[in-house]
Order: sequence, then structure tokens, then C-alpha cells
Amino acid sequence: MKKTIDIMKEKRKVPQGVKDKIKAFNKLKKKILDSLKEGEKTIPEIAKEMDDDIDAITYNLMTLLKYGFLEAGDIDDNDEYYYYRLKNKE
Repeated sequence: MKKTIDIMKEKRKVPQGVKDKIKAFNKLKKKILDSLKEGEKTIPEIAKEMDDDIDAITYNLMTLLKYGFLEAGDIDDNDEYYYYRLKNKE
């Protein structure tokens, strides 16, 4: 006898587009987290290092911030951007 979850997985397949977006997010998430292992950085610094669009970095970084992977630090000298760092998991 099959479990309910197995039956549901058979009936409701995840579209390939959704799988691709999740894969892209996880790849970018890993890059951002690896970048911040070196120390705290602003969004433009991360975007420049990763050679990526600042809007994409901002969106994904805010997602990581929302779910507790990161925390905001001080603001830069120009009062434009916050420094972000990995959140200490104690």
C-alpha cells in the first residue's frame, strides 16, 4: 500500500520551470554566503565580486536576511548601504 505523500507526488508534479528557479536561487544563495564568509560587505561589493546584477543580489540577499541567514551591520561611509554579515548561529 502506498503512502499518501507518494500518491500526491505522483499526481502533482513540480514544473521544470519551478525546479530551475529553485536551483538558480540555491546557487546564488551559496555564492552570497561564501562571499560573506570572508567578512561583511555591502550589496554593491557583493554584486561586483560576483559580477551579477545588483537588483538580483538585493532580492536574494533580502530573502536570506528574512530567513535568518544574515544580519545587517553598520551603514557605509556614504550612508547608502548597510554592511551584511553571516548570522552567528549560537
